[in-house]
Amino acid sequence: GLAMAAEAPPVRTFPSLMTEGSLLLRRGEYGKALVCFNNALKLREGDRNCLAARSRCYLRLGDTHNSLQDAEASLQDDKTFSKGLYQKAEALYTMGDFEFALVFYHRGYRLRPELHKFRLGIEKCQEAIINCIGAPSSVKLENKGNLCFVSKQAECKQKVQIKLAKNQKWTKNQKPVRNPKTERELLGELYADKAYLEKLLHDKDLMESSTQQGVKVKDLVLGGISYLETRSEFWQQQKPIYARVRERKLRQQRWTRDKKQKPLEVGRYVGKAMEDIDMLLSSDSPEESCKKAKRVLRKVQGWSEDELPNRNELIADLYSRIGKAQLEMGQMEAALQSHQMDLEFARQHDLPDAVSRALDNIGRVYASTRRFQPAIDTWEKKIPMVKSNLEKTWLFHEIGRCYLELDKAKAAQTYGQQSLQAADEEGDAEWQLRAMILVAQAQVRLKDYRPAILTFEKALDKAMLLHDEAAQKAIVTVSGLLQRTLGQQPSVSEQKFHGAAERGRRRNSSEPRRYLSFAPLHPINTTFSTSLS
Repeated sequence: GLAMAAEAPPVRTFPSLMTEGSLLLRRGEYGKALVCFNNALKLREGDRNCLAARSRCYLRLGDTHNSLQDAEASLQDDKTFSKGLYQKAEALYTMGDFEFALVFYHRGYRLRPELHKFRLGIEKCQEAIINCIGAPSSVKLENKGNLCFVSKQAECKQKVQIKLAKNQKWTKNQKPVRNPKTERELLGELYADKAYLEKLLHDKDLMESSTQQGVKVKDLVLGGISYLETRSEFWQQQKPIYARVRERKLRQQRWTRDKKQKPLEVGRYVGKAMEDIDMLLSSDSPEESCKKAKRVLRKVQGWSEDELPNRNELIADLYSRIGKAQLEMGQMEAALQSHQMDLEFARQHDLPDAVSRALDNIGRVYASTRRFQPAIDTWEKKIPMVKSNLEKTWLFHEIGRCYLELDKAKAAQTYGQQSLQAADEEGDAEWQLRAMILVAQAQVRLKDYRPAILTFEKALDKAMLLHDEAAQKAIVTVSGLLQRTLGQQPSVSEQKFHGAAERGRRRNSSEPRRYLSFAPLHPINTTFSTSLS
């Protein structure tokens, strides 16, 4: 008894059959799925979910009649059952009854607007109807002859009957002979399959043979041909040949028009995208800025220079923006790689401004990671490309800072003096202060203490002019140490500073203090001027 129980097949339940059928349906094994749904309906007759699933299965097998029947049966008790409405609409659409299909797609959409499939169904039905009857805009009425007659017929609500001539009548079983060219247009790649099946019909021996399951090969071949003819007729209804020709012409016209408009549209898109990338970076969202820049880069690389005349400049610019975002995120090596790609691309396509920018950014990355000699080597290549005094000022200053870090004080002093000269020519007080501090620090390293004190005094005057209290304090501290070393009295500027500081302490101690972002006595300033990038 136990042995027999062990050998007995497992009891099939309705849920297990539904699950198996749905899985087989998704895999495309429609015949096996149909068996599961049939067995499930034996256990639970009239189950609407199972009927809707079997309707879908029948539709995949090309049996539109049974598909429609199951869909209607699933709606028998509840006319608002969305799965049943969808399957009925799909069956009607496949049968070529586009108007009724549209009705049921609309019903489903009103009940379940969140289901995207109903919206798609409405769109494909509307397209098929327009293809069959033509869009209203494509129909032109002309004031000729029998329009009055048609109008009177309409008023009298009489039907105009068009009778076929005797030689035009077809019997129920006859089908019109379709032009091979038309059939090829409708079937597309399947035309070769149909031609192959028709050729097999001439092989009498093969047609008389049967498969291992006992099915005649002839029946299989005829079934295949019949299915292709059915699909051909459906596609003819869905999109007649004249509609396909019209669509091809419209597509050609659109392509010609788009070809003219595309550079303008692409230019607008890229301009907006660049603004977004910069905005994200400036609003402390470097990760989002980087992602967007990479997406835009892929798009720009896919366009030609005809579509985007400044394509090469944009690609270089995007590499640069990606590098800046990566630097903000602390991804130093990735940033270096992006800026090097910017440099390489700019050199390949002869873009001098982009070359200059890339050298600037590569130097920044090296300096930020304390690789001072590579930073110097990179920035010195940029010197011949400098176009303004302001650019010279910060470039010489940063090179000088790097030399100071490498304990090459003489070179640091030289670049500091060049930076100060350019700042004087530009009339930029903040950069004058920075350059003076650099020169003074270099002089201290060279043990030229007296010149260093004089330079610090000039720097203190400039800091007081700029109301940079942090710089003033730092300068006075260092200058005081130097003077005590040499046994000197505080300078007039220092006395002024101490007097101003004492007066400040007497004021409201809670008054906010103003600072420049620049820390003048920091060994190297890696906060670079973004306005020159």
